[in-house]
Amino acid sequence: MASFRVRGGNQLKGEIIPQGAKNEALQIICAVLLTSEKVTINKIPNIRDVNKLIELLGDMGVKVTKLGQESYSFQSDEVNLDYLETADFLEKASALRGSVMILGPLLSRFGTGKLSKPGGDKIGRRRMDTHFFGFQKLGAKFHYDAEKEIFHIDGKNLKGTYMLLDEASVTGTANIVMAAVMAEGKTTIYNAACEPYLQQLCEMLNRMGAKITGVGSNLLTIEGVEKLGGTDHTMLPDMIEIGSFIGMAAMTQSEITIKNCQIPKLGIIPDTFRRMGIQLEFRGDDIFIPEQKHYEIETFIDGSILTVADQIWPGFTPDLLSIVLVTATQAKGTVLVHQKMFESRLFFVDKLIDMGAQIILCDPHRATVIGLDRKYQLKGIRMTSPDIRAGVALLIAAMSAKGTSVIDNIEQIDRGYQYIDQRLNALGADIERI
Repeated sequence: MASFRVRGGNQLKGEIIPQGAKNEALQIICAVLLTSEKVTINKIPNIRDVNKLIELLGDMGVKVTKLGQESYSFQSDEVNLDYLETADFLEKASALRGSVMILGPLLSRFGTGKLSKPGGDKIGRRRMDTHFFGFQKLGAKFHYDAEKEIFHIDGKNLKGTYMLLDEASVTGTANIVMAAVMAEGKTTIYNAACEPYLQQLCEMLNRMGAKITGVGSNLLTIEGVEKLGGTDHTMLPDMIEIGSFIGMAAMTQSEITIKNCQIPKLGIIPDTFRRMGIQLEFRGDDIFIPEQKHYEIETFIDGSILTVADQIWPGFTPDLLSIVLVTATQAKGTVLVHQKMFESRLFFVDKLIDMGAQIILCDPHRATVIGLDRKYQLKGIRMTSPDIRAGVALLIAAMSAKGTSVIDNIEQIDRGYQYIDQRLNALGADIERI
C-alpha cells in the first residue's frame, strides 16, 4: 500500500492540462466490443481503473495496440467467450466497477453475458437494477447467483421496446444503449441520463453506424442495425479533474491556468464554484484562476445559507461535492452540502475535522461547513483515502495545511487521477510518494 507525504502551505503557479475523462473512458472502451473492425481512441487517461479495463479486454481476446502516450487501437474480431467462464475473468471483473459495461456490448453482439459483482468505491449502496431492468425489457433473461455473486444473462434475439428508467443512471443508460443498438426494431429510453460523456458515447456509436436520436436529452430513440463498423474517437477532458483544480487553486491561494477545458461541456460547474466566491476567467477554452487571499460563499436571495446538492445532468455532478466541501472550509461564510446519491460519501469529513475544519455532519447525506476565512490554517495529520473523490479532497486539504500530512491508501486516488503527484509538483506542490 502506497502513501503520499504532503508538505503543506505552498502556493502553486502555472498551467495544467486535464486528463481524458475517466467516466467517459470506461464506457467508450467497452463499446469496442460491438464491432469486429478497428476502433482508435485518443486521450485515454493512464489511471488504474482504465488500465485494468484495457487489460481485461486484452484477456478476452481483444487486440490492443498502444499508439502513443494517450492513444490506443482496439480490434475485437476474435473475442474469446470461453474466457468469461474462468475464475481469472470473474476475479478481475469483480475488482473493477466499470466492468459492468461490457455486458451491454456482449449481449448486443454475442447474445450472452456473465459478470461477478463489480467492486469500486466504498461510498454506500450502488445498485445495478437499472442495468438489468433495461436488459430484461429488451428480452434478455437474467439470473443472479446470490451465493457466488455472479450475474448470468442470456440475450439472444434482443428486441426493441419502450422503457422508462427508474433512475437516470449514467452507466445504466450507457449499458442499455449499447445493448439496444443492434436489437431488432426500435428502442425508446425515457428518463435516460444525458451527461456529456453519454452524449460522446452516442455520437461515437452513430459514427460506427448506429441510429440514435435525441442525444443530449432524456429521451433516446434507437433504431436497431445489423452491425457496426470501426471509428476514431477523442475523449473529453475530465470535468471532475477540472473542478478539483479550481478548488485546489482557491484553497492554496494559487494562480493556475487549466488548459483545453471544453468549457461548453462543463455545465454549471464553473458557476457553482463562482457561488463559492472563487474568481474564474475564461480565456478561450482555458480557465484562469487568479490568486485569492479570501473568497466568500454567496447566500440565497433571502439571505439563507447556500445549499450545494448533486442533481442529474445538467445539474451539479455528485463527484465534485467532496471538492466543494473541502474548498468551503477556508471560505468566508457557510454552506450546506447535500449528497443525495451515496450515503457514505461524506464520512471522510471526520479527517477534515481532525485537521481543524468546522463541519457539522447532519446525517449520512448532509454536512454544514462553517468557513474559517483563513483565520485558522488546517493542520497536517495522518489519514486514509476512502474513495477517489474524497482522496483528492483530502490531498487538497493537506496541500493547504500547516505542516506535513500523510495520506494512506492512495491507490484509490490513482484509480481516477493520472500522475497527480508529478503534475502538481510541477506547479510547486510538495507531494512525495512513499
